[in-house]
Amino acid sequence: MAIPKLTSYSLPTAAELPTNKVKWVVEPQRAALLIHDMQNYFLNFWGEDSPLVNQVVENIARLRSYCKAQGIPVFYTAQPNEQSDEDRALLNDMWGPGINKHPEQQKVVDALAPDADDQVLTKWRYSAFRRSPLESILKETGRDQLIITGVYAHIGCLTTATDAFMRDIQPFMVADALADFSREEHMMALTYTAGRSGKVVMTADLIPLPQSKDELRALVLPLLEDDDVPEDDENLIDYGLDSVRVMQLAARWRQVHADIDFVSLAKNPSIDGWWALLSREPQA
Repeated sequence: MAIPKLTSYSLPTAAELPTNKVKWVVEPQRAALLIHDMQNYFLNFWGEDSPLVNQVVENIARLRSYCKAQGIPVFYTAQPNEQSDEDRALLNDMWGPGINKHPEQQKVVDALAPDADDQVLTKWRYSAFRRSPLESILKETGRDQLIITGVYAHIGCLTTATDAFMRDIQPFMVADALADFSREEHMMALTYTAGRSGKVVMTADLIPLPQSKDELRALVLPLLEDDDVPEDDENLIDYGLDSVRVMQLAARWRQVHADIDFVSLAKNPSIDGWWALLSREPQA
């Protein structure tokens, strides 16, 4: 009846994502971020220091930081720790007492704790829209896109995505910012969304630019063939960065800075040189 003990698995890669039927693009002025049920109670089923949970939390934290910088509002769902039998209703039959039995685990995990300007919605059923003001807030603020992260992918996250679609709100399921009972159920949720109710994306698709020089360095170092770590002002080509990788990075970063191409990156192929290009204010 209760949620089973869970084990970590490898998150989906970009190459494994199902084919999307729609070509929607997240637009900051239309979007909102949903951090779904990232409460200690739900994460504790993986045990302590789960690699899966750690990576999902890190990806959600990056998305949250990016959304705040872009003026994208952040919503949370969190189940209350005092639910009457009337409130839980059929959830009792399916999952037992849930958080009622572990009230001390009700809080959102510390690494994602809501800020004062974030909106925390009380969660009563699988869908974040059920008995909540989410739809009315989105409509009042002109938001018709919902970026969905959190747990569990095939239950509340998938139901929320489908519910959003039926309310004419475009849902975006972030494949590597979700966690589930198993990899199979995780992939099932992505496949259903891509084919029936939304678009499946990766964290990197939504954050085309690194947000700091440290993030740029972390992105570039795995692309080098040389095991030595270059200084920030050293030529990355000398450390084995090939032209194909440079072109791929240029294509990704051109989503924000239209003047970035292979030539502009090749003029000063160093962490310092590239950060100077990427840290500029985007042109209108």
